[in-house]
Amino acid sequence: MSQLEFPPIYLLPTHIDPDQLPDLQSQIPSLTYDINEAEVVLGKISKKQRALFELRRLKVLTEEVAGDDTDRPPPAKCRRLSHDTLIEDDASTASDDEDRSRKGVVQVVKLSWFTDSVSLGEVLPLEGYLLYRGLKLSDQHGKVLPSNSPNVLGLPKDDTGEIPGAATAAAMKHKSSHDYSLGPQHPRISIPLKRPALVQETTSEHDITQHLPPIPDFLHTAYSCQRPTLPNPPNDAFIEQLKDIRTTRALLGDKIGVRAYSTCIAAVAAYPHLLTNRIEVDHLPGCGTKIASLFHEWKTNGCIEEVENAKSDAQLSVLRLFYEIWGVGETTAQEFYKKGWRDLDDIVEYGWDQLSRVQQIGVKYYDEFLLKIPRAEVKSIADIILEHANRLHKGYEMVIVGGYRRGKSQSGDVDVVISHRDPAVTLAFIDKIVDALAQSGHITHILTISTRNSGRGQEPLPWKGEGRQAGSGFDTLDKALVVWQDPEWDRSATAKSPNPHRRVDIIVAPWKTVGCAVMGWTSGMTFQRDLRRYCKREKGLKFDSSGVRSRVDGSWVDLESGPDGALAPDMITAEQRVFKGLGLEWRLPEERNTG
Repeated sequence: MSQLEFPPIYLLPTHIDPDQLPDLQSQIPSLTYDINEAEVVLGKISKKQRALFELRRLKVLTEEVAGDDTDRPPPAKCRRLSHDTLIEDDASTASDDEDRSRKGVVQVVKLSWFTDSVSLGEVLPLEGYLLYRGLKLSDQHGKVLPSNSPNVLGLPKDDTGEIPGAATAAAMKHKSSHDYSLGPQHPRISIPLKRPALVQETTSEHDITQHLPPIPDFLHTAYSCQRPTLPNPPNDAFIEQLKDIRTTRALLGDKIGVRAYSTCIAAVAAYPHLLTNRIEVDHLPGCGTKIASLFHEWKTNGCIEEVENAKSDAQLSVLRLFYEIWGVGETTAQEFYKKGWRDLDDIVEYGWDQLSRVQQIGVKYYDEFLLKIPRAEVKSIADIILEHANRLHKGYEMVIVGGYRRGKSQSGDVDVVISHRDPAVTLAFIDKIVDALAQSGHITHILTISTRNSGRGQEPLPWKGEGRQAGSGFDTLDKALVVWQDPEWDRSATAKSPNPHRRVDIIVAPWKTVGCAVMGWTSGMTFQRDLRRYCKREKGLKFDSSGVRSRVDGSWVDLESGPDGALAPDMITAEQRVFKGLGLEWRLPEERNTG
């Protein structure tokens, strides 16, 4: 498949299972995430009307052409930009028109064209698969309409691409909400998202690629749970750029973009060599020409324009501020912005009563929650939790999970999994340990507490089919997400505690599924996502930190007991048995840093 020379392809996510989408994206060697770069739009659709709808949804203006019309230049005198607007073209040579026509053609084809081509080992003609062929309409400067600039507020743009009265609209929205004036308004998001030009490969570059290190065998898989991904990878600086773009995508509500960038970040993080050539990037799973062009831009200029523009964009800066409040996601951040709020003081003064209790705590301790926690402090907090657990009942064991176990020098929060070999002891224990730590002064606030696992007698939850899982969230284990503060300080020096508030997650797992809990809560987010995809597609299983279930009959699958039915002797052995039971090579915690 990698030897087939496909034209630039944009993949429509419509009707494609989100769990299968990353796999499919990784199989397309010429994939682009910018539809304006695409010559072929690939979709799991079957009707021309749907193809037109998808192009309109993506704001791609086209004029239908048929058969060989795509090979002829557009009319010399005028080109329609909209239903009622015509512009005159500048005189140009026939070759220029032909080139512009070729680059401006978009063809929407059925997904089966690609799968059939791969199956037969050759790029098939489009006949029989083509749903729609159109010429992308351009403005007088030759730029494909409309602009790619994001518009979170959803306001209409004028002919210049600007949002008329955006500042006024924001001011009116703000005034109606609070009846006060902000003064000068923040501008709208104006990131041009200019894509770097793809540079033609020179003879010397071709020679260089012959001496590039080979792609490791483990990088030929689409599942990051099958790769070793160490902390502090050699391409960390470029990865940070990609993470910035991913955050921007999240703030703009682009969930498909977030997933795509997570996939390529995991691939680059697993690559054990320092990247030197865009061709290397292009060959990594889930990356392709888009990420390769970003690497070329970063390598050439020392920065990526989209990243730099995002840093200086006033609206995105506000959204990022809100997004970093614990308990606030991208949708809520956008809602805050639409209310006219521009900083934490606005939230406190004009929206405090509209916040949930968790969000109020997130605002109150905003600066403290952003502080990183050194490893020594993580260990100290975990030791206190285990000590109090064993005061309540002897025999508790614990594993510190999260970034700490993956080898990070600092953590954003503290995650611990505690368990006991006697299931009667872990039943409803989460309330007891939280009460004890609150009594000792260590827990100052409870953000959320769940006893769902105990509520069903700690029996593994049967799988009920797609869309019928009981509730949402990472798992259904008993857990408490709390605010922690060391109650000890020198009171002779200050009356107020100088100790920062920390975010701590305490997870209680029954011993028979503790390996799944440790595995899930240890691994990076993309590792976890790909683990679920792997279990579904390769094993017919449903995995989360509560246990493994069959997708055939929904029953619990015991991977942690020994051949004689005996429970695992310790929590790490239980985790290793889960890896083995799933047919996965054991990966040390330090090898699960997928970014």
